[in-house]
Amino acid sequence: MYNTVIFKVENGICNITLNRPDVFNSFNEELSAEFIDALKKAGKDENVRVVIISGHGKAFCSGQDLKDIKNHEGERSLADSVLRRYNPMILAIRDMAKPIICKLNGVAAGAGASLALACDIIIAAETATLIEVFANVGLVPDSGSSFFLPRLVGYNKAFELITLASKVSAKEAQELGIIYKVVAAEELDGAVNELASRYAAGPTKTYGMIKKMLNKAYTATLPEMLQYEAYCQEIAGKSEDYKEGVAAFTGKRKPQFKGK
Repeated sequence: MYNTVIFKVENGICNITLNRPDVFNSFNEELSAEFIDALKKAGKDENVRVVIISGHGKAFCSGQDLKDIKNHEGERSLADSVLRRYNPMILAIRDMAKPIICKLNGVAAGAGASLALACDIIIAAETATLIEVFANVGLVPDSGSSFFLPRLVGYNKAFELITLASKVSAKEAQELGIIYKVVAAEELDGAVNELASRYAAGPTKTYGMIKKMLNKAYTATLPEMLQYEAYCQEIAGKSEDYKEGVAAFTGKRKPQFKGK
């Protein structure tokens, strides 16, 4: 199906794996296009109830393939590259009405760090690292890092991490509130699959609305959010999963959500 992405759906869980391990899963034109297509496919597939994004090999994603830029030097606009290749993938992640787990198996650098930050929740191997490497090559952060990072860690820490290109260990990132859980490398698959299975068995449409609500909360006022909460609650209250949740609660059993 793809040359640079591994795409697999099983038991409601979609695994999208960046597959250029020889160059630490850095983005070239082909990987960007295939990754965006894979995200769209996962978003449209009603059988998919949660998505896991990971990298094949030692790295999660090292950002833009600088050799690819060098090969096309003089032919490309960086603004065009960001608008055409990176922005669509970040928006696809944030707009997808399903939980997206980042399986941070190794280094996430530059746009790779942005990609990790754009996911809804991160589980990392204790050997994984994050680094906003843009300034080291004279560039500014893109792919959403300037949006996500200060909201997660505050302005001053974000300024430090971006301008000094400080490498952040998985443990430090957890302490900063960036990462949900850090586990030993050999335990990463199990920890991610356990969380993914929990989401896959949950009320998918509810998760999607929660995601939209939290995205909206970045720019909305309190009165606007109160109104939006009421709007979303009306929709949630008419779902099959709500009826099942109430029935399970009153029947003192575990709910069997269908994501509808």
